Amino acid sequence: MNHVGIFVGGSKVVHFRPERNLDSSIEPSSDIYDPISPRSTCPTFPDCGFRQPNSGVVLSCLDCFLRNGSLYCFEYGVTPSVFLAKVRGGTCTTAMSDPPETVIHRAMYLLQNGFGNYDIFQNNCEDFALYCKTGLLIMEKQGVGRSGQASSVIGAPLAALLSSPLKLLMPSPVGVATVTAGMYCMSRYATDIGVRSDVIKVAVEDLAVSLGWAEHHDEAAQENEALSRQLVTL
Repeated sequence: MNHVGIFVGGSKVVHFRPERNLDSSIEPSSDIYDPISPRSTCPTFPDCGFRQPNSGVVLSCLDCFLRNGSLYCFEYGVTPSVFLAKVRGGTCTTAMSDPPETVIHRAMYLLQNGFGNYDIFQNNCEDFALYCKTGLLIMEKQGVGRSGQASSVIGAPLAALLSSPLKLLMPSPVGVATVTAGMYCMSRYATDIGVRSDVIKVAVEDLAVSLGWAEHHDEAAQENEALSRQLVTL
């Protein structure tokens, strides 16, 4: 799986990672969502690795973001035929991208205000990048998020399971493989943010309220205040 971020200019990338990796002094050997070591110091950019407390949104320089990996450009506004031709998920979407200034504004705003709790299936790095690029938000809070990679992880086993009964009707392994591949591609297409009917355009300033993050922040603040009062009383 790929790690996805938003290029904001000046050789800087804003991306989303699990908070647990940000505070860990041990660098995992194969964590695809932890592209830079939180304890390392960038020799080029002093602000590389900047993040707000308790936030998984990070500002990194392009070199630290890549860590000797390859750079690919995620495609927006592709046709359905091009989307279905992409065997690998998390490489494109039929949704159109907003202008660069709007995309950068969302990314920098979320760098200061956070993007909620990281979830590999419902709120991951690709979900972050897709929102920054399109402003689209899925209102259905259950199921798979906006991420094409997460849809692929779920879609492949599901397609294999659904095509299993066809083995009794199709003696040819090639026929079964073709049907399975077709089901897999259609499942990815059905969950693409560009064709889903349960998405709306949400301003980045209203994102916390729309997802209920503001309520959680208020509750946490009240709990901390009550705890501090209790400690003072004791």
